[in-house]
Amino acid sequence: LMFMYDKLFGEYNHSVAQILLTRYAVETIQKRQNVINTIEELLNMNIIPVINENDTVAIDELEGNNFGDNDMLSAIVSRLVRADRLIILTDIDGLYDSNPKTNPDARKIDTVTEITPEILSMAAGTGSNRGTGGMITKLQAADYATQKGTEVYVINGSNPEDLYEIFDGNNIGTVFCAK
Repeated sequence: LMFMYDKLFGEYNHSVAQILLTRYAVETIQKRQNVINTIEELLNMNIIPVINENDTVAIDELEGNNFGDNDMLSAIVSRLVRADRLIILTDIDGLYDSNPKTNPDARKIDTVTEITPEILSMAAGTGSNRGTGGMITKLQAADYATQKGTEVYVINGSNPEDLYEIFDGNNIGTVFCAK
């Protein structure tokens, strides 16, 4: 997988480096600072960090802990680096009031100012085709990140041009407002 990232980013004259994390890597101030320093140093060297959970040693997902998915991992990393914005990619256009794969009348929610039980109920039964968490883990990650001051976008990853729309200040997908 890293070979593919290296090759793809190399086509644009960018280098990548893999960082594998577990929840233990951020459980103390010193460990968190080590992760932050590593990310900052890579960025200072114009190297794009590719961050993933270290699945070979992590058992968080098996134990039902929040850290065990990449959605929550992205929220944790966004907090570590004090990101203004977190963009979570999925296989639908954002959060819907019901599952758009089974309900053709489902309506996309454009903006969420607070993640309430009603908002959480909208994600029930909406597992992703590619990942393990579905929309519920994206909402949990958005809740964590917005509580820490990061604005979160959940968008369709099959439309890469939507990233430019976000960078241009347009609201794409579902926007979760920072608190």
